Amino acid sequence: MAVAEIVGGPAAFVVGTILGLALVAALVYLYTMLSFAPTLVVLERIGVMAAITRSFRLIKNDFWRVFGIRLLAVVIAGVISGAVSVPFSLVGQVMLAVGESGTMMVAALVLITVGGAIGQIITAPFDAGVVVLLYADRRIRAEAFDLVLRTGATGTVATTDDLWLPQPR
Repeated sequence: MAVAEIVGGPAAFVVGTILGLALVAALVYLYTMLSFAPTLVVLERIGVMAAITRSFRLIKNDFWRVFGIRLLAVVIAGVISGAVSVPFSLVGQVMLAVGESGTMMVAALVLITVGGAIGQIITAPFDAGVVVLLYADRRIRAEAFDLVLRTGATGTVATTDDLWLPQPR
């Protein structure tokens, strides 16, 4: 509003567009850099702030690769989720268009919601698997984690759960 009052509407549009694009870029950056934080909390048993710091450290030198794989996974999951939920949505939309009673409208909305939930149920494990594989890949490349996993495969440790914990340097 202040920019529009000072220099006019077109300048306000340009400033708003630039700020909007900067916000989108910042959110994409944070989405990528924080991708491993939930995985780190679970697998490495560390706190939230430590997980955020470690996620930044792991992704820092390979941002574009992680971003590209995450983007591809989101697109694939979206297509699969959409393909699963479209039949439910179409039937629900037809029910909304022809239904005159409140019961029919509620049933249509429930059907649409169930279709979306089924799509999410199918794609959530895929997305989680992509994140964990990316995390393991980053640790293998950055910390020679493959050698740690190899020791677990030989049976020389009591439990393999502790292999995911970072080794002291």
